[in-house]
Amino acid sequence: MIFALQTQWHYFLTAVMFFTRIPIRFNNFDNADLNKATRYFPLVGILVGAVGAFVFWLSDFLLPLEIALLLSMASTILLTGAFHEDGLADAVDGLGGGWSREQSLTIMVDSRIGSYGAIGLVLVLLTKYQTLSYQSVALIPVSLVAGHALSRLCAVLVMFTQSYVKAEGKSKPLATQLNMSELIIATFFGLAPMAFLEMKFLTALVPVVMVWLWFSAKIKSRIGGYTGDCLGAMQQLTEITFYIGLLASTSLFAKPF
Repeated sequence: MIFALQTQWHYFLTAVMFFTRIPIRFNNFDNADLNKATRYFPLVGILVGAVGAFVFWLSDFLLPLEIALLLSMASTILLTGAFHEDGLADAVDGLGGGWSREQSLTIMVDSRIGSYGAIGLVLVLLTKYQTLSYQSVALIPVSLVAGHALSRLCAVLVMFTQSYVKAEGKSKPLATQLNMSELIIATFFGLAPMAFLEMKFLTALVPVVMVWLWFSAKIKSRIGGYTGDCLGAMQQLTEITFYIGLLASTSLFAKPF
């Protein structure tokens, strides 16, 4: 039992090491552990969201709301090393600028950012900031935790339903498909923060599902599966969609029928 718990803790720390800048070192690290760590990606999202929520809560005592939000966003970007934002920019560049599967994959590998990627990244960050700024102050910390966890679950679901399309890459060790028990664990952590939201906010899941289906179909038709950049793009897109859904839910249930 103790050994099993130690093993799971090792997998969680592996996920933290891969998806954040938190300095974690292993004497016996194996790339194969990254595949086992997939189940804990949404839990890493809870950690990242909690840091963002804490920075917002602390800043909001002393600073205007807009500055507190910017500091919160900056803290999560620093914590993850802009890992998912970089994936979004590369994926948008590849899908927007490539005419064929091979062109799209080649562009995604290019470290330079193109016009599609720059525009997409600016729009996503601006939309995230604006959407959060219209939420109630009390809702923002919970929505940050829920949004980061849920969006990483959406990335895991891509891994469960599609195949990795590159022969090599930084996400190659993650590419083995999850089994059902691993998916259940990931789903639990991805949805757990929703329990702290009012029931009306469950409607925010509807646009998230729609965006997940659209982008999943997009990458399937364009490149035949996913890359690490596509996972980052899915995380970013579903995160901001969740915040938009929360805002829409607030407006929807505030109006009399």
